[in-house]
Amino acid sequence: MDPTSEQLLWMYEKMVEIREYEETMAKVYLEGKLPPKIQKGLAFDIGAGPVPGEMHLAAGQEPVAVGVCAHLKAEDAVVGAHRPHHFAIAKNVDLNAMTAEMFGKVTGLGRGKGGHMHLFDPAVKFSCSGIVGASAPQACGAALAAKKLGKDWVAIGFFGEGAANQGAFHEALNLASLWKLPVIFVCEDNKYGISVEKQDSTSIESNADRAAGYGMPGVLVETNDAVAVFRAAGDAVARARRGEGPTLIEVKTDRYLGHFQGDPETYRPKGEAQELRTHDPIPALGALLRARDLLDDAGDARLRQAVSARVEAAYAFGRNSPYPEPSEALLHVFAD
Repeated sequence: MDPTSEQLLWMYEKMVEIREYEETMAKVYLEGKLPPKIQKGLAFDIGAGPVPGEMHLAAGQEPVAVGVCAHLKAEDAVVGAHRPHHFAIAKNVDLNAMTAEMFGKVTGLGRGKGGHMHLFDPAVKFSCSGIVGASAPQACGAALAAKKLGKDWVAIGFFGEGAANQGAFHEALNLASLWKLPVIFVCEDNKYGISVEKQDSTSIESNADRAAGYGMPGVLVETNDAVAVFRAAGDAVARARRGEGPTLIEVKTDRYLGHFQGDPETYRPKGEAQELRTHDPIPALGALLRARDLLDDAGDARLRQAVSARVEAAYAFGRNSPYPEPSEALLHVFAD
């Protein structure tokens, strides 16, 4: 299954949007968090600045999000992990409301109470959480609902390779296969689980091989390429819609930034991130579009100008929106 011209252009534009959004957040997040603007003696203040808390960015991992989401309908569910922005943007989550949520503003997806790891947009059936491995069972829940309703909807559970060592991952695959759920598990292998290399934490070279133990197809995408991901995801989504059950896909992808913003990255070999950028998937896809006469320099400039306008508007909306009133502190809170 190869992408149409329209799908290729959509994937390229979304990848450009994701990258610009992430690189903008990389700068905005550090505002006010570094000396001399913080308490003396501190090197970094995670609670300071306009975007407090941790921040996990996915620059370099765009092909995974767009290659899968290019196949999805509005009714299909996507569950992301704690590094969620590329999935959210590819699933058409409202960019203004998502950004406002990260700024802690009342106009955010969760009225400013969830932050960047807890983004929920029921309008497009997107969710995520900061719990490692939680996306797999949650995606099973969405898939089970679709099956009981008799719909051809599918659910996607995105997670990192470190999450494949969590018990929830194995429980979810077992139930998904047993019940033939329309779910696709997508593992982003960016080599590092926080600061630990995969070879030091995982007993198997490819997590896709684990699918065999649960009676489902396991597909390894060995290149960080949007078209390769699209092909693998297309087969898996079609299989799920036919009622044939789940698929596990593992994609070898690249994380250009640290595990979190402010991460000193002392665990990475010197120059590794710079070397990874020499294989950037965005120019690669752009070159393919040019080779097929689907894009030229003028068209690329117009596309990037439109993307920049959307991203700039989202950040302006986030900055300028009001904070929740103190009286809202006890609203929308679950307690027993």
